[in-house]
Amino acid sequence: MAEISISNKDWNRVKIKLQRKYNHLTDQELQYSEGQEESLITRLMDLVNRDRKYVVFTLQKALVNIDNNRL
Repeated sequence: MAEISISNKDWNRVKIKLQRKYNHLTDQELQYSEGQEESLITRLMDLVNRDRKYVVFTLQKALVNIDNNRL
């Protein structure tokens, strides 16, 4: 079970932050639908070559500061 919950509204901002941090990520790779957090986390683990804990932390950090452009 995913440790986070991301709404479609928030995802657009989170996606922009991820693409700034990892400029090799494409829109296609970052496809997301609400409720598919587990799939997103697993995919990001492969794409950025990091462990689950780091990916979840990064997503949580992006959500906490949703209006800030920094990640």
